[in-house]
Amino acid sequence: MASTSTTLSPPSRRYNLFLAGGMLIVLAITLAKLLFHIYFNNRYGYFRDEFDYISCGDHLAWGYVDQPPLIPFLTHVSRALFGDSLRAIRFFPALASSLLVVQAAVLAREFGGRRFALLLTAVTVVIAPQYLSNGSLLGTNCLEPNLWMGCAYFAILAIKRAATEKAPRYWLWFGVVAGLGLQEKYSIAVFGFGMVVGLLLTAQRRIFLNPWIWIGGLAAFLIFLPNLLWNIHDHWPFVELMRNIRAEGRDVILPLPQYFLQQTLLVDPITAPIWLTGLFALLFSARFKPYRALGWCYLVCFTVFFVLHGKNYYLAPIYPMLLAAGAVVIESAIEGRESGAKSAVESSRSRRGWVKPVIVIILLASGAHLAPIVVPVLSPEAFLAYTKHLPFKLPVLEHSHARAALPQWYADQFGWEEIVAETAQAWNRIPVEERGDCGIFLQDYGQAGAIDFLGRRYGLPPALSGHQTWFLWGPRGYSGNCMVVLDDSRENLEQLWDRVEYVGASADNPYALERQIDVFICHGARFGTLAEFWPKVKKWR
Repeated sequence: MASTSTTLSPPSRRYNLFLAGGMLIVLAITLAKLLFHIYFNNRYGYFRDEFDYISCGDHLAWGYVDQPPLIPFLTHVSRALFGDSLRAIRFFPALASSLLVVQAAVLAREFGGRRFALLLTAVTVVIAPQYLSNGSLLGTNCLEPNLWMGCAYFAILAIKRAATEKAPRYWLWFGVVAGLGLQEKYSIAVFGFGMVVGLLLTAQRRIFLNPWIWIGGLAAFLIFLPNLLWNIHDHWPFVELMRNIRAEGRDVILPLPQYFLQQTLLVDPITAPIWLTGLFALLFSARFKPYRALGWCYLVCFTVFFVLHGKNYYLAPIYPMLLAAGAVVIESAIEGRESGAKSAVESSRSRRGWVKPVIVIILLASGAHLAPIVVPVLSPEAFLAYTKHLPFKLPVLEHSHARAALPQWYADQFGWEEIVAETAQAWNRIPVEERGDCGIFLQDYGQAGAIDFLGRRYGLPPALSGHQTWFLWGPRGYSGNCMVVLDDSRENLEQLWDRVEYVGASADNPYALERQIDVFICHGARFGTLAEFWPKVKKWR
């Protein structure tokens, strides 16, 4: 008995060290956030983009017109594991958004933060509207902050442990995460570019003399290579799409003050003093001097997205590291860790102790007030009443969204059932013997994806469309002599078919962006075969 050892094994010791210093409460907050999303993630309906990822997940490839392959692949896996319910489709986004709380708290600890800094960081990430939205919808945004902050984490470790022999190898892991990020959303390349510029502008530029950072770059390139080859093979679809969007003027372009103001809305305006404190600390504080490259990285990313007229949320993945740095500075200011004598420090702490709970309560109250903007905790009617009392207008990202009663991220969860039901009415008019050569043609990926996913219960075939990746999937062998066509005009269709029958319009849904969509049955193609006509239906915008 006397020889019994009380020494922790290495894995247990690492586990206990991870949970020390306030991380247990961070994990509790993370779990609460996950349960919150799971509970509310089935309140409205499937989102337009979710149909896109589901359909692309049914056609696994190394790329798609409007996105890299990672999210469709994860959607495919998620459906195989959990099914097709809204909660199942949105489980991975809810999990990723919740884990971001832990990632941000870990960054705060690496910056030198203690218990309150970790708690403050966790709370600011939890209440941020953009990250709440990421956990509520399946999209390419849902994993993006995790991957950006994964890169930031390995950069911090490489800088912080520069004196150790293994430190440069963290740049390899930076490259691996960046490569995965490029398979999720191309915008992480801007973060990588910002890091390169930041390193070159600081004393950390010497890292470029070490082979490991180049090995990390090679790893990122090799992971990204399959999608790059896919783009080359298909003549750069994504580049063509972006060029068309720019030429069409689809997106709302904001002046600099408004663009900055909307950045504050993404992570809750009340947190702006925290992340701005973090940014200034990274740029100017002697304490954060080793991490100056991260501050430059933010400035580069902000500049690039603004100059290229990127949407306001493109920069959202970068804010957890600024919130973490700001939380560490605020914790130090409250606790007076840089004061003089010990007695003076203790006196200062006792006088300022009330500040911590007040900050947390104010943040949580603000988060609860703004949460209905991005999480469907209210009915549509109650939400519209709620928005009348907001001190600001909700941002409009595309000109076409201005006509909807609800903001686009909610409006695009309504109307799909009505469109599919009206399409089924048309389909049922087609004689059974003609259905094998009768396709259903839609104008955009939302409509097409809804037919692919929701239409199965009506026995509808997979959709045809010239929009985005559906164009690459082609005419599916249909001749074109019989076609159900949605959202077009009789005048246009009568130029293409001999007989055009109007079936009706989808039932009106006052909350939907796509409302009262016309449905036609067309017979007798005048354009030859559908395969010959197919290049003319291409619509990448």
